Amino acid sequence: MRNNRKNKKLNFEKIKLMRTPKITLETLVNILSVIAGAFIFSVGINVFMIAGNLGEGGVTGLSIIFFYAFDIPLAVSTLILNGILLIIGFRFLSKRAMYYTIFAVIMMSFFLGVTGSWSIENDEIMLNVLFGGLLIGLGNGLVIRIGATTAGSAIIGRIANKYLDIKIANAILAVDMLVILLSLTVLSVQQVLLTVVAMFTAVKVMDFVIEGLNPKKAITIVSSKPEALGTLINSEIGRGVTMVNGKGFYSKEETDILYVVINKSRLVRLKRLIKKYDEDAFVVVNDVNSVLGSSFV
Repeated sequence: MRNNRKNKKLNFEKIKLMRTPKITLETLVNILSVIAGAFIFSVGINVFMIAGNLGEGGVTGLSIIFFYAFDIPLAVSTLILNGILLIIGFRFLSKRAMYYTIFAVIMMSFFLGVTGSWSIENDEIMLNVLFGGLLIGLGNGLVIRIGATTAGSAIIGRIANKYLDIKIANAILAVDMLVILLSLTVLSVQQVLLTVVAMFTAVKVMDFVIEGLNPKKAITIVSSKPEALGTLINSEIGRGVTMVNGKGFYSKEETDILYVVINKSRLVRLKRLIKKYDEDAFVVVNDVNSVLGSSFV
């Protein structure tokens, strides 16, 4: 009887340990990235964009319109609007992305409230435009880089992609442009144009944060000399090559296709190598935002 009780107790403790979620170092880093991103984003909005009487795109831009028109705090309107979009579009996000997105939305609304009274005296509007865009892009980039979203336009983009077959990037751009046009009800044409410049800056900074200093390129090569060309890439460029079997649609001829991922700095050298060895090779270059694997340097 005692042994049975001990066994049951041990089994119960094992089940309890299995159910207890483990917080890894990666999870802690991701949480800190979301907090830092939300704070930086909020500083960019309040200290530079609002202080310069400028707008923004997406849900934040809509909240800024409400702030200018009805004096509704950004922290309140962004939380409500993003909350509605999360309820509508939760099924378009993975469970992991959903958790981080909810956390990001809460943090952004919190920091928008905390930094609401912050301001820097400045007579040069272009400083507001450039630093506002820089901080917004940096903040969004830190959040998106870990696989989360900032809700808002991102969810609308996913919905448009599923039901209207519109590219997510195009849908987000369309929503942002619509919000900017609505900003004309509370902003002058000059202020709206400056807002567009700030958004362009934010997008460039966000891409830089997500891709890093040295974005990767994926190269697909269709050549009549795949074996020799693959050996050259391996020895001259120093990268491993994957060979995939393919077949021409019209010719029905089977051919080997080379696939290699390299640092952007080596792209020109690789192109020269391919052109020198096989001028008729068909080459496709794609952007790669992330590469996993200890073999990649």
